[in-house]
Amino acid sequence: MFILLLCFLTAFAMSYLAIPYIIKIARDRNLCEVPGERSSHTISTPALGGIGIFCGTIFAVLMWTPFQNFANLQYVLCALLLMFLVGLKDDLAPILPQTKFTAQFFASLVVVLQGGIYLEGFYGLFGVYDFAYINIFRALTVIVFMLIINGFNLIDGINGLAGSIGTLAAGILGGWFFWAGRIELSVLSFALVGACVAFLKFNYTPAKTFMGDSGSLVIGMVCAILITSFIDVNHHLPANSPYKIANGPVFAISVAILPIFDTVRVFLTRIARGQSPFAPDRRHIHHLLIDFGFSHTMTSAILTGVSILFITLVVVLDGLLGLHALLLLIISLASALTYYLHWAVGRYRAKKMAF
Repeated sequence: MFILLLCFLTAFAMSYLAIPYIIKIARDRNLCEVPGERSSHTISTPALGGIGIFCGTIFAVLMWTPFQNFANLQYVLCALLLMFLVGLKDDLAPILPQTKFTAQFFASLVVVLQGGIYLEGFYGLFGVYDFAYINIFRALTVIVFMLIINGFNLIDGINGLAGSIGTLAAGILGGWFFWAGRIELSVLSFALVGACVAFLKFNYTPAKTFMGDSGSLVIGMVCAILITSFIDVNHHLPANSPYKIANGPVFAISVAILPIFDTVRVFLTRIARGQSPFAPDRRHIHHLLIDFGFSHTMTSAILTGVSILFITLVVVLDGLLGLHALLLLIISLASALTYYLHWAVGRYRAKKMAF
């Protein structure tokens, strides 16, 4: 446990000390994000906080990882570096969504093919536990990685949200990895937690900096690695292990329910409307809450709280409901809550127009 505390403090200190200098340089060089039509902020703000998140995470991982237990760490670091560089390029000079999508694809391939981190089956989904064609599941894992990475990238639209959800997901999984005996994955988790907590000090309203894509893509990649690893490690735990979660895949989804559900929902609604899935709009859940009148801080707190409720619900019902019943429950609940939010925002807008 002491090594995790050291890892957290190292990442926190590195990020906390670096970000003020990053903010000063960004302002001196006029490297700030100018508010646009879809922006939720009103003043030009540096968007290079992701540099602090990346540096803090990598420094702590390199310092405290037991390398004898993490033979594929070099591939994880390569993928994180690629995500950081592409994100930084986008923060400095916007690139096409297709370019970011391609970079996510190659970074995911590095982790899956070289790092050996991938799903080995459906783990009970659709009644299938194993499948003979491993390459199909490697391809499926790449898709899962890109979904999670894009999810964290897309929820980074208001102050504090992506950092809070990343902290929540990595913290919960990091604690589980520690008790399950996977200290190397726990170190990676708490390195991200420390860096994100430091960043949030400068990101909560009034925000002194945004994380930008250099931060959200790195957080998304780390969480994708942790979630995929959790599903596989949990599956291979002995049946009598006190740390084994019966409905592992559903728990993994609940840990990142907001970015996963919101991304799938928005992509499907855009496609249904005949638009590109990458077309910008204000249909994300955090945009709806902002339009309903909540502040950035309140919106981030609400969505983080709802995420905690979903995780708690899955933990409480684990073993009481089957895999498919529990999955259907959380999808139905998320859909119902989102539908109600759309309805409430519609009424709120109509009342404002009436006055």
